Amino acid sequence: MSKQSKSSNNWATPVDGIAEAEAPKTKQSAEKAETEAAKVTAPEKVVVNNPPPQPNYPSYRVLPGKPISLSDFDPNGSEHYKKKKDVEAELEKHRNRISKLQERLYAENQRSLLIVLQAMDTGGKDGTIKNVFSGVNPQGCQVWSFKKPSAEETSHDFLWRYHYRAPQRGMITIFNRSHYEDVLIVRVHNLVSEDVWRKRYHTINEFEQMLTFNNITVVKFYLHISKDEQKRRLESRLENPDKRWKFSSSDIQERRLWADYQLAFEEAINNCSTDYAPWYVVPANNKWYRNLVIARTLADTLEAMNPQYPPAEEDLEKIVISD
Repeated sequence: MSKQSKSSNNWATPVDGIAEAEAPKTKQSAEKAETEAAKVTAPEKVVVNNPPPQPNYPSYRVLPGKPISLSDFDPNGSEHYKKKKDVEAELEKHRNRISKLQERLYAENQRSLLIVLQAMDTGGKDGTIKNVFSGVNPQGCQVWSFKKPSAEETSHDFLWRYHYRAPQRGMITIFNRSHYEDVLIVRVHNLVSEDVWRKRYHTINEFEQMLTFNNITVVKFYLHISKDEQKRRLESRLENPDKRWKFSSSDIQERRLWADYQLAFEEAINNCSTDYAPWYVVPANNKWYRNLVIARTLADTLEAMNPQYPPAEEDLEKIVISD
């Protein structure tokens, strides 16, 4: 990462800035909640018998206080997997796990899961949703895509429209783009001053901490593609009449800002990857590998959450259904 990006940030965890006036019992309670949340957001420590898991998703997790550079992650990476056919059975296994665990989460109706997907244009957010969650009951899963904010949304604080869409108990909610747009696009396009967007890192951390305290597990994925791969995908959209609806001339304008976006993503990830709401930088040039990594991560996360069916009414065995 550039000297500029490192020097302009404090890689402290969110609790470091909390007012000294907090009572010791308040701090202890918050720290306990964060510790419990961190057990779920490092699920391989709970559910994997012989670590590292395959695929090795913990290797893509960004650890708090250890800033990364996106250039250190190979967007073509796929470990020992060579092609789509190699992962089909494994991917299906993890999709089935997600489906079964989601049913338990919905029935339990006590906790929820928020999944954040961010990427450069053509990064694969839609494809991830389609291929990872194909077996999930729509009744227990919601997807929200955040476009340019409306007049009403801009009249509120920047988190208002995202908090409104946070998952209800029992739900899996996917943010296709998210509250991180307010430290990404607004920064790259100079829509607000640096003094405004830089303070938002801390606000985002506190927002995600608040969600955690309300039994919402937060997991965030940056789908990491190369600039060459983006070019190939944009060309594919132009060449295929069935995909041209996805293409916008603004994609070309945004592509010219590639380096600015990479720096903005790096700083957002480094400032906002916490033990209780981690970021994963997932190699995404190979769509099939991307899907496998995310599916395994989420299946293990749900298993670590260990949702349970609620107890049945007593004496059900005595009930006789009349003819």
